[in-house]
Amino acid sequence: MNIVLLSGGSGKRLWPLSNEVRSKQFIKIFKGADGTYESMVQRVYRQIKRVDVDATVTIATSKSQVSAIHNQLGDNVGISVEPCRRDTFPAIVLATAYLTDVFHINPDEVVVICPVDPYVEDDYFEALRELSAQAEKGEANLVLMGIEPTYPSEKYGYIIPESEDTVAKVKTFKEKPSKDIAKEYITQGALWNGGVFAYKLKYVLNKAHELIDFTDYWDLFTKYDSLTKISFDYAIVEKETKIQVQRFSGKWKDLGTWNTLTEAMEDPVVGKGVLNDDCQNVHIVNEMDIPVLGMGLHDIVISASSDGILVSDKEQSSLIKPFVDKFEQQIMFAEKSWGTYKVLDVESNGMTIKVSLKPGEHMNYHCHKNRDEVWVILSGTGKTVIDGFEQNVKMGDVITMVAGCRHTIFSNTELTMIEIQLGEEISVHDKQKYDLP
Repeated sequence: MNIVLLSGGSGKRLWPLSNEVRSKQFIKIFKGADGTYESMVQRVYRQIKRVDVDATVTIATSKSQVSAIHNQLGDNVGISVEPCRRDTFPAIVLATAYLTDVFHINPDEVVVICPVDPYVEDDYFEALRELSAQAEKGEANLVLMGIEPTYPSEKYGYIIPESEDTVAKVKTFKEKPSKDIAKEYITQGALWNGGVFAYKLKYVLNKAHELIDFTDYWDLFTKYDSLTKISFDYAIVEKETKIQVQRFSGKWKDLGTWNTLTEAMEDPVVGKGVLNDDCQNVHIVNEMDIPVLGMGLHDIVISASSDGILVSDKEQSSLIKPFVDKFEQQIMFAEKSWGTYKVLDVESNGMTIKVSLKPGEHMNYHCHKNRDEVWVILSGTGKTVIDGFEQNVKMGDVITMVAGCRHTIFSNTELTMIEIQLGEEISVHDKQKYDLP
């Protein structure tokens, strides 16, 4: 089975744990079998491999999320990187071309497209295999998954099938309705459109060539910023006449807000936090090193990170995005392919960061034009490369690098250090990468 997971968006409705770099799917909030916490993307990837160990998994995402994906899933997952955001149709076309031209998957094979962040059980992924098999039959150009609604939701579009069969032709699509209209749709046998569908690679490639002038994946990649922003539904799905829907009646949740996310949490407290016995339906998610205490609270979510603190009524928590949009807050925490960094202090001409490298990892060999840097090793062992010169490092060592100096660090063990950035103009964009000498 070939699966493309769509991983986009900044997830601001889950602020302060999510931001432009760290979207909601990377928040480690679900308890795994070993008692440690895992993220949505880790959970989904694990479930896919448990159902189909040979599944080819590709994540379609923006450049800003690549490091977090490698950090949480390693290097075995394929990544189709969007140079910029152009909505779901360009993203899916790029991922389809990536599978055929980079992975060399036969265009006659089927691919399943689905969001990266559903909260589901293994039967959902069994249904994806069935969806792939149905698309393989060639009875339709597109086979959608229709989720049997559990209530009249205003959050989803609706698919109305021609019959109540498990697999049926699609009669029509309906936009996100009001609650009353949603009730009417459900009486007509309507299903939620969860954005899950399957097709043969050549079908989307042919459609793409009709709409976009490109030769192959690499040509499409270079032209990507000129493509029109349009959803896959508008560009393809709603215009396709040869289309089927397959019913899914299992557990399915869209965890897009704090209210829905906390419903799926096994523990009321993640991180340092205490709730007294008078608290009811209260959740704490705390990434800080200081404790959070809740007393006598009802229907509240408390979330704390380096980016901010949220205290909200759960129903009101879905309305935070316009308020978060007004914040001009520097990103204070991020996951990288090699580990994590956490901003500790920001001054007008300096920044102090705590950096943690996983064992056997290293940063890119790079330099900065406008800032000096100082590394203080707190724990672990490793090796630095400074302008081509190698030096072993350990706890207590101090390494100084002036602007323009090429540098990197390799970790032998888990390595923690303080990075002090000094300069009049400190920016994430002030970075030039080089090949190691």
